[in-house]
Amino acid sequence: MTTATQLCTFHVDDLLFALEVIRIQEVIRFEQITQVPLSSQIVRGLINLRGQIVTAVDLRSRLGLPPSDDEGAPMNVVIRLEEGLISIIVDDIGDVIEVDENSFEPPPPTLPTHLRHVVDSVCKLPDRLLLVLDPERSASIGEATP
Repeated sequence: MTTATQLCTFHVDDLLFALEVIRIQEVIRFEQITQVPLSSQIVRGLINLRGQIVTAVDLRSRLGLPPSDDEGAPMNVVIRLEEGLISIIVDDIGDVIEVDENSFEPPPPTLPTHLRHVVDSVCKLPDRLLLVLDPERSASIGEATP
């Protein structure tokens, strides 16, 4: 018997990413962010999530992508890590999908290095490639990937 994994999908630039639903605390509209002086360039700042202070990491900066020229407000995907909650800022939220566990493959060598650093696995969908993020590496507040 094969089992399915539920994934929450989201867009950054023209890329389709996903995280396992069990790792996601919640998805919220863009919150007011308090800037943190002298922080890493990928840390957009801190958000107050019902009294809990959460670091907001800009996934575009993490991937070395230019700022969005889209007028729409980005979204926060709040994920659970061992050290607590962290928010990754994405362009738009997609759907929650179920994918057969046998559909996952390692990232192909043709995937650019800056993506391979944060992608745990890939899944071929009928119309595009789904990049499944490693939660810890994608939310890491170290410097952006080259």
